[in-house]
Amino acid sequence: MMESQDKISCALVVLFKKLIFQKGCDYKMNRKPTKAMKTRSLRAFLIFCVALLVMIGNLFWIQIIKGEEFRLKAERNQLSDTVIAANRGTIYDSNMKVIAQSASAWLVYINPSKVETDEQKKLLIDGFVKIFELDEETVTKKVNRKESGYEKIIGQIDNKKKEELQQYIKDNKDSKIGSIIGIDPDTKRYYPLGTFASTIIGFTGSEDIGRSGLELKYNDTLTGESGRIITAKNARNGKMPNDYETIYDAQQGYSLVLTIDEVIQYYLEQQLVQAVSETQAKYAYGIVMDVKTGAILGMSTMPDYDLNSPYKVSSNSVLEQIKEIEDEKERQQAETNALYSQWRNRTITDTYEPGSVFKLFVGAAALEEGIMTVDTTYNCSGTIRVANYNQNCFNHKAHGTQTVFEAMPNSCNTFFITMGQKLGKETFSKYFQAFGFTETTGIDLPSEAKPVAGKTYYDVPNMGIAELSSASFGQTFQVTPIQMITAVASLGNGGKLMRPYVVSKVLDEEGNIISETEPFVKRQVISEKTADIMKDVMEQVCVWGTAKNAYVAGYHIAGKTGTSEKIGANAKDENVASFAGFAPANNPQIAVFIALDEPQYYATGGSGAAPVAGRIFENILAYLNIDPEYTDEEFAQATVTAPNLIGESTDTVKSKATGFTVKIVGDGETVISQMPASSQSMPKGGVIVVYTEENAEKQTATVPELTGLTLTEANRTAINAGFNIKVAGNTQGSGKMLSYKQSVPTGTVAETGYVITVYFRSDEVISD
Repeated sequence: MMESQDKISCALVVLFKKLIFQKGCDYKMNRKPTKAMKTRSLRAFLIFCVALLVMIGNLFWIQIIKGEEFRLKAERNQLSDTVIAANRGTIYDSNMKVIAQSASAWLVYINPSKVETDEQKKLLIDGFVKIFELDEETVTKKVNRKESGYEKIIGQIDNKKKEELQQYIKDNKDSKIGSIIGIDPDTKRYYPLGTFASTIIGFTGSEDIGRSGLELKYNDTLTGESGRIITAKNARNGKMPNDYETIYDAQQGYSLVLTIDEVIQYYLEQQLVQAVSETQAKYAYGIVMDVKTGAILGMSTMPDYDLNSPYKVSSNSVLEQIKEIEDEKERQQAETNALYSQWRNRTITDTYEPGSVFKLFVGAAALEEGIMTVDTTYNCSGTIRVANYNQNCFNHKAHGTQTVFEAMPNSCNTFFITMGQKLGKETFSKYFQAFGFTETTGIDLPSEAKPVAGKTYYDVPNMGIAELSSASFGQTFQVTPIQMITAVASLGNGGKLMRPYVVSKVLDEEGNIISETEPFVKRQVISEKTADIMKDVMEQVCVWGTAKNAYVAGYHIAGKTGTSEKIGANAKDENVASFAGFAPANNPQIAVFIALDEPQYYATGGSGAAPVAGRIFENILAYLNIDPEYTDEEFAQATVTAPNLIGESTDTVKSKATGFTVKIVGDGETVISQMPASSQSMPKGGVIVVYTEENAEKQTATVPELTGLTLTEANRTAINAGFNIKVAGNTQGSGKMLSYKQSVPTGTVAETGYVITVYFRSDEVISD
């Protein structure tokens, strides 16, 4: 553009010379201007004016209209502007343990305008492809961009890769590729606990931008403010000395403190993994919530994935299926689908038919409206007429006359169909909405499924007697797990429906609190009196009803199970088995939700989901230091603590351990060690092995098969083999209570006296 301006100026000078010269000649030849001379002069003047206007226009265009653009171009040619990546904020669990953090890394770039030889091109391409395993075609395109002064090759590399590149540059120093390659500071996101809470936390992409979970939801909060290094460049695009450099430091993003408790999350994940293995379910997912605040203490979907390798399919079976696909496009699409599937937090994105768990809310609504009382009776004959067809109870033999304290543990369909019909569609819908099933919960996680009237649930205009009746026992509509646990927790919270949340605090770089989440009551759904009745009803469900396999000795567990058929074009005889409840029933602290999607074994809520919930309750209640309250029967079977026998003489040791079987190993006179250790839980009458010599060989034995046995049989078998058992699960419920799981596998060689946890549940097929 500047060249055109110079050309115009030169042309005007030439024109002036010609005009003056011509005019001078004419003047000498003709003292008086002729008409032709006047015409020629006028034409020349007009040409001059036009040329002057063009020049002025060009100057205006260059300096005013395009001035800023040309200024920036000049600056780009004269200045090097390097971005300093800012660290994302750290994510902590509720105990300030690091779950996600950013660490120093490196970014590699090149200046293609400095590439002068084919040898340099080849060395650059070969080096980047080999060291960083990059696509050769992509690297080649960047190296060949001669007009460019900056091309990013790769970011977020660790120190090992950086050193490998530096050695490569050193090995090829004669080629001078070191003047073409640049290495700048960068950051990389690390997840120290790997798969821990993966579907909640989510991960970041290559540009350090959140792709899923909290990393996505709180991306703006976690993202810091990038810094810059501005350096003057010489004529060869090289950096000038540091005197010409200005640095603007990067600012770290804010950090998050979660409500997730690492220990509770571990217990939840551990039990869900076992549930998938035991039941061969397609998925298992669960939530643990603080009843009084709505804070999420644990949340998981299994199978999960490693946050440090999010683009790797975690399931080996899925990988094998993908490998068998011959068509490349289909195989790539299958892999993409598998990745999106493993990233999903199914506790908030997926909907399911709740089944019999929903009877809790029909019962609560009927009590609140006065349609029934605790004394109201109903006679179940095994079937009920709805419109023009018979709706069966799962117990075709009939439950007979029962109150809500019997109908709920029995999970009687006809009882709750009748209660639903008495409520009527308007009142039924009022409570359906009040318990939160027509709205999202508002949890601070992305992609929460939104209920849709007429699609996921019936609105009043589209609800007939058949729809009302089926909905009254939890069929023909869908909810999300997070909706369900939030609604169930309200029954344990005096009728208050809370808004669930995962982030408790936002901190700045110095640890100062920027914001803090306060528990939020969305509304009072039912009265505290009705909620208290429901707590008692739900406890009976876990004592002798369909949820008896969730029972934990010494604790008041309240809950309900459900088994629902999956709906949809691809669903064929598939179901979801679930449990939802809270504990302790007399002072609720934690709520637990468990769902098994398409279980192949133990395929009902009572048989499959309830035992998982029971194991979770047992672990968490002990962790929270909530003391057990044993009944007389439970106390008779309860474990005791092993006495401290260390330092005792061999003559007095047995008298100090009255009621236990004591085995003495060694020829010494004083006990120096024992198994089980002092104060460890063990059964009454169990085995204690004491050692009287420092180098005495530890006594070992092979762990026997302890499953499929009654409590008496399991205890006798363990003691005869030299081991102790700790009882877990329900041994008091109706039906035959048999052991189904042991903490140490059969055939393991272990030290005698060791305490093996043995889990019990009903051998009945529990329909709910």
